Amino acid sequence: MSKIELANSALANITEREYRALQSLVDYTNVQSMPEIWPLAARKFGNTVALHSPHTQPEIKITYSQLSAQIQRFAAGLQVLGVNMGEDETAEHPERIALIADNSPRWFIADQGIMTAGAVNAVRSAQAEREELLFIIANSGSTALVVEDIKTFKKLEPGLQDLPLKLVILLSDETPPATEKFKTVNFSQLVEIGSNQTLVALKPSGNALATLIYTSGTTGKPKGVMLSHQNLLHQVKTLGTIVQPQQGDIVLSILPTWHSYERSGEYFLLSQGCTQVYTNLRAVKEDLKKFKPNYMIAVPRLWESIYEGVQKQFRSQPANKQQLIKFLLDMSQKYITARRIGEGLSLNHINASDIERLGAKILELALYPFQALGEKLVYAQVREATGGKIKQVISGGGALPGHIDNFFEIIGVEILQGYGLTETSPVTNARRHWRNLRGSSGQPIPGTEVKIVDPETRQTLPTGNRGLVLLKGPQIMQGYYQNPEATKKVIDAEGWFDSGDLGWVTPQNDLVLTGRAKDTIVLTNGENIEPQPIEDACLRSPYIDQIMLVGQDQRSIGALIVPNLEALEKWAESQNLNLSKQDHNPASPSQKIDLESKIIQDLFRQELNREVKNRPGYRADDRIGPFKLIIEPFSIDNGMMTQTLKIRRHIVMEQYRDIIDGMFAK
Repeated sequence: MSKIELANSALANITEREYRALQSLVDYTNVQSMPEIWPLAARKFGNTVALHSPHTQPEIKITYSQLSAQIQRFAAGLQVLGVNMGEDETAEHPERIALIADNSPRWFIADQGIMTAGAVNAVRSAQAEREELLFIIANSGSTALVVEDIKTFKKLEPGLQDLPLKLVILLSDETPPATEKFKTVNFSQLVEIGSNQTLVALKPSGNALATLIYTSGTTGKPKGVMLSHQNLLHQVKTLGTIVQPQQGDIVLSILPTWHSYERSGEYFLLSQGCTQVYTNLRAVKEDLKKFKPNYMIAVPRLWESIYEGVQKQFRSQPANKQQLIKFLLDMSQKYITARRIGEGLSLNHINASDIERLGAKILELALYPFQALGEKLVYAQVREATGGKIKQVISGGGALPGHIDNFFEIIGVEILQGYGLTETSPVTNARRHWRNLRGSSGQPIPGTEVKIVDPETRQTLPTGNRGLVLLKGPQIMQGYYQNPEATKKVIDAEGWFDSGDLGWVTPQNDLVLTGRAKDTIVLTNGENIEPQPIEDACLRSPYIDQIMLVGQDQRSIGALIVPNLEALEKWAESQNLNLSKQDHNPASPSQKIDLESKIIQDLFRQELNREVKNRPGYRADDRIGPFKLIIEPFSIDNGMMTQTLKIRRHIVMEQYRDIIDGMFAK
């Protein structure tokens, strides 16, 4: 496809560098639906291993030819058993099939088999709460259910009786349970049925619905994000502007395969002939060394874990070697800082003059011997812990801490940070290896527009001003399934999607995120935390007057707490405790208790743990980590509450920025 043709397609706004990057990859610009990819990939890559699952018994390896064949047999089996029969690409309401399972080659076969059969899948982890899964199955209107195994089916079975299901498929080879309500088959039985049947070829249009991915909602009811074939294919056709894999490159897969971030990454990398190796948290560090991946997609927490492991190794060295390592790292930090300024890639020197850049280049040259010495003595060995063959690693699902970004740059492992949401399929922005502006989320991928507006007036803001991030492009979802009201709240009449994030753009159009306008807190492990239900639970404590959760891009959530001083004083009196503040200010008679005392801190820890754990649907990520007791209540007068008495979270975050940073620095 020529550059002129690309510019007139969904890949508009492509740069010369991006165009050249795409020229090195397998071209799918004429593909209209996801299932069309795999027969083409099979012809191109044949006996190259596509999916490798080393931790299953027995170990599984599936070539591209085998993958395409199994997808088609799975799809044909579905058609034989009545899924989507009689439907075609003009069908307005293709059947929905709930896919409740976790990472495995069979998940991928089921995912693409469902689409190949002409149906839409609604996906979620088998580890999710039973009530959430039943809601997804019911809300999606699924008429068939694909589940991980009998254990998952048994968990759901009591709630399936009143749903319009006609078919249940186990991804395992366990003997299917006998039921009167619906037909049940296992994976091998379905593929066998399909192997004796000619697949009815269906070619959905690009606008046809492909999948429903459910996101958590503030009310506890997930919303089904409607992604079309065009949405998903936009990622396949444009992610090559970020990384340029070659046939046979190894990709280590650890994130949930149903999640939009991992899923789109898999679609793209497999479309280019990579070999995907499945790993898990227990095995990942050994698998990095064993399989020596060229690429990996993960959330910041993984890179933090690797960093912490390396730091632990450093601390185990003799004192003199520790001092040497620290010296080399300090000098290398100065080296990469100078190099960034010289290359025009320092976020803190975005408008550096020619003189400043020249000075930085001179300093870079002067510091290079220390970087070279560090490489020889330390950094090359550290890279071996990642396998030593990484081309680039992709980070997303949360902000990458600056010290992690710095460390991996020093040791020569390039992290490309990206940005997006489930509603955007998900990638909208990413750093490129030729423009890796640390601290940013990179420039938009082709076809994507970013606009920064005032959160209140929605007026477009000048470059460099912080505001609400709006997004537009072919990857924006069709809407929330059967929820037009929620859709209207996030997509305006011109097609701009409200990300709920705050940020600004550089003169070169790099997106820099600074926080969230919406309430959702995203941890470094990629988990989304809705603060309101947890806050409401904590307010049941008699000692908590107000509370606001914090923790965006941290490992755990934290809390700012306005205590009920009167209740605290009565508690102290009942316990015969003297907890008077030593420097008690008579001008503040309400604060008679030392809030930093261990006994008060222990009391609040106990209160938080109890109330959060007693909340329905409690998850480990809901646990509140660090907290800080503050005296001034949130109010309308101090600007921290709205007229309807809602906490203005972004105002509170700004007011207590130093305290919050200190909480998580401990």
